[in-house]
Amino acid sequence: MGQANVKITKAVVDLLKPGPKRFVVWDAELKGFGCRVSTAGRKTYIVQYRIGGRGQPSQMVKLGVHGAITPEQARNLARKALGQIADGIDPAAEKRRAKREQATLPTIGDLADDFLELHVRPKLKPRTAEEYARMVEKMVLPALGAKLVRDLAFADVERFHHGLRSTPGQANRAVAMLSKMMTFAIRGGRRPDRTNPCKGLERFKERRRQRFLSEAELARLGAAIREAETEGVAWNIAVSGPAAKHLPKDAAQRRTTIDLFAAAAIRLLLFTGARLNEILTLRWDEVDLEAGLLRLRDSKTGKKDVVLNAPAKAILAGLPRIEGNPYVIVGAKDGAHRVDLNKPWQVVRKLAGLDGVRIHDLRHTLASHGRAAGVSLSVVGGLLGHKNTATTAGYAHLWDDPLREASSKIGDRIARAMDGDTTGGAEVVPLRKPRG
Repeated sequence: MGQANVKITKAVVDLLKPGPKRFVVWDAELKGFGCRVSTAGRKTYIVQYRIGGRGQPSQMVKLGVHGAITPEQARNLARKALGQIADGIDPAAEKRRAKREQATLPTIGDLADDFLELHVRPKLKPRTAEEYARMVEKMVLPALGAKLVRDLAFADVERFHHGLRSTPGQANRAVAMLSKMMTFAIRGGRRPDRTNPCKGLERFKERRRQRFLSEAELARLGAAIREAETEGVAWNIAVSGPAAKHLPKDAAQRRTTIDLFAAAAIRLLLFTGARLNEILTLRWDEVDLEAGLLRLRDSKTGKKDVVLNAPAKAILAGLPRIEGNPYVIVGAKDGAHRVDLNKPWQVVRKLAGLDGVRIHDLRHTLASHGRAAGVSLSVVGGLLGHKNTATTAGYAHLWDDPLREASSKIGDRIARAMDGDTTGGAEVVPLRKPRG
């Protein structure tokens, strides 16, 4: 059913009411342009046409739904479609072709699979690859996975970033990874050059946590490690709350000890400034006590040497070598290294009263005490293995006496503090950000 000789305007379309059957109101001015009203009241702008003369069947193209587009916008689309028809182009056929073509175009989900498989896993560290895969699965795919790679715009990235605002650090890292994914797409020809939609996005400000242990705190930590590896620590994680009634009566009296390998790992982190994974995965064939070096085959910054001071060498010299296990810090499984220090660190931290101190803060502590001992920023950077900062860019020539002397100074200072000797008397100062 249909009505004619009515100019389609917003006022007219708003007044249209659904009936028992679907009907079309045709525009009085533009032949073929109309508004179809469904029995449920949905109003859709259409253009109807016939190609090839009266003997050919009529065809119809939907232009948009009332409310999503205005009558004037629909009228302009109808004029465009009728112009194509006059040129011998079938708008309905073009729409079907575009739909088929779009179905074959890569989505962000498709790109993410290739990005992880062809770039991330072969070229990045395993832990980084694992973190990228987690961010893709938990953040990128739910928000952007169905979107076409070619259509991703700055506004989409901005909304994605804003949606993660409750975790600013995670949000910034997710966008950084997404930016690398877009660069991967551009290099592969899936987006035009210089169209990375992540460029120019203002990141959230992050509070950088920097914590250094004072000499008094080091004394408590040293005493806690000694007690935890010998006598053990009274340890009850649920003496109150709903779970308390399920604990044995003597739960508060039970004591947890940490094994000598965990204790050694914590001490080595302090004395070397190495990263946690560098110590946990350290192999005996990378330890050169005679040269006073850990010759790491791989690290976050690639192959590197770590200088050993006297306390660090003493720790390594005192550790037993387990037959059939190549690792220094032995794990629970035969032939494997320890995978983390979370539980022993919680035990020691609780005993030492160091709430909120992270394992990574032990690395910061080495830097802080190095500065307090008068060691220059550039040399401290060399000890920590900083690779990509302006201050530590030219360190190759420093792996000699200055680093050994610096390592000895810092190691002696930390060792005295952990033994409770605070006669060094120097104030611990935070490591300032280098200029330039």
